[in-house]
Amino acid sequence: MRWEEIRRQYPHQWLLVEATQAHTVDDQRIVEELEVLETYPDVMSGMRAYKELQRQSPFRELYVLHTDRETLEITETRWVGIRRAS
Repeated sequence: MRWEEIRRQYPHQWLLVEATQAHTVDDQRIVEELEVLETYPDVMSGMRAYKELQRQSPFRELYVLHTDRETLEITETRWVGIRRAS
């Protein structure tokens, strides 16, 4: 589903979603298609579910989003590993 469709179908809700079609342009994640996995009464419930699912399947592209958000503006962050001196 596209974000506009999701917003219409799930108004004023916290959702756990998975990006099924997405790509990156200039550090912005362009999410074309999403699958709604679950709805939640608050952000903390959604984040707990997100953490558990991410732990089980670390390569899935998951987000916790509120449908009051008109557009998806997702900045891709590149993590640089920090190494401890021996």
